[in-house]
Amino acid sequence: FACRGAACYRLPGPRGPLCVFRNQLPRRNDTYPAEPPPEEPPPGLAAAAPPLRLRSGAALCRVCGCLGPRVCGSCRRAAYCGPQHQALDWRRGHRRSCGKHAAGDDSADAIPEHNEFLFPEYEILIEPEEPEFPADSSVDPDDEQGAVDTSKDPKEQGELRATGSAAFQSLDEETLEAMAKHETEEDKIFQMFKERVAAEPEQIIRYCRGGEGPIWVSSENIPDEKDIPNCSCGAKRIFEFQIMPQLLNHLQVDSLGESIDWGTLVVYTCTDNCGEGNEYLEEFIWKQDFSAGS
Repeated sequence: FACRGAACYRLPGPRGPLCVFRNQLPRRNDTYPAEPPPEEPPPGLAAAAPPLRLRSGAALCRVCGCLGPRVCGSCRRAAYCGPQHQALDWRRGHRRSCGKHAAGDDSADAIPEHNEFLFPEYEILIEPEEPEFPADSSVDPDDEQGAVDTSKDPKEQGELRATGSAAFQSLDEETLEAMAKHETEEDKIFQMFKERVAAEPEQIIRYCRGGEGPIWVSSENIPDEKDIPNCSCGAKRIFEFQIMPQLLNHLQVDSLGESIDWGTLVVYTCTDNCGEGNEYLEEFIWKQDFSAGS
């Protein structure tokens, strides 16, 4: 779960306005059928509207899809999880349609679009990652970061070089060595990240529970083992999956030049898979941003 507001992503802390929950439903449950739907619907069968009721008969909120014990006092058809979402839906269109549908008309139950409140929904395609990277995916960091700006005339370039040299001469040898080492490590990590995602530039999630760790976008803000808290049951947490920055392209969150942002989001989960039934258990998420040099 994440906030849409860009300002929240500047809050201190390892995760910002983000939280992640694990739910391990048994194969037979009241929410989903035990067997997956067919890959291709039967010919001539129109796509069914998303159900607004569970098979148990419990109604779902028209805004967020959570359980909706509260109903509209007028039409008694629209369900909501609470007064805030009922008021939001009323302002966004239910006021005009409330009570105007005949009995048995399922169009009254159609889920409205609340794009200013919810993220858009997509299907996620799952495929194994190819073991080999494209031969031309490597990019020489010197070509990108060490290139000379040819738009300036030679005299101006000379002045810039002289200014830079004077600034570096004012630094002691130990400081210069530390800066060079940091830049080299930063370039290496970011370069590895770019090469890895070049094979699948549209990838939004990388899943590898308990195996290879995440690929980081920066040498800064990488958690140590002590930074990952144990589960509430006492077991350690391990890396399960990471969310890639490419997902931001699909969330439609740009607003007046500001957007929510991250380099990668890394999720750690309980090694013992504790918990059963319908309860949600909070797990741990770590937010890493791109470095200033990236």
